[in-house]
Amino acid sequence: MIARTLLSTLFVLGCSSFVAAQDKVAITADLFMLNEAGREAVFTGNVVVNHPSVKVWASKVVANYGAGGTTDIENFEATGAVKLQTPDQTATGERAVFTPGDQLLRLTGNVKVTNAGGTVDAGELVVNLATNVSTFTGGKGGRVTGVFTAQ
Repeated sequence: MIARTLLSTLFVLGCSSFVAAQDKVAITADLFMLNEAGREAVFTGNVVVNHPSVKVWASKVVANYGAGGTTDIENFEATGAVKLQTPDQTATGERAVFTPGDQLLRLTGNVKVTNAGGTVDAGELVVNLATNVSTFTGGKGGRVTGVFTAQ
């Protein structure tokens, strides 16, 4: 539950075909490249993605899309000091990848998720949006650590 709300909003962000018409996603970056032959949209340099329910910061954001065009997202990847923030929690890591086909979102590399209930540190966080299960896996030390606040 600590990561589900935050990461499910990234799901909406990564799948623009599911974003309601009134929701607007604003993306700023130092450089934007659209490779139509490779079916890839790449934002690099100080990337900031503003969605009504989540803000994402990263060095690079790549969306790979299928034959249906830019609304047919096959995967969405943010890399380089990734930070995802909602009003209720913040998650950081080195890489976030969402694949709509299996509804899995992976946040890897020095993962830290913080909200009012506490903080969890891990090497990897996998959120299965189909089953609402979040799994934290240990990092280099092999351990997941959590500090929780009584509410």
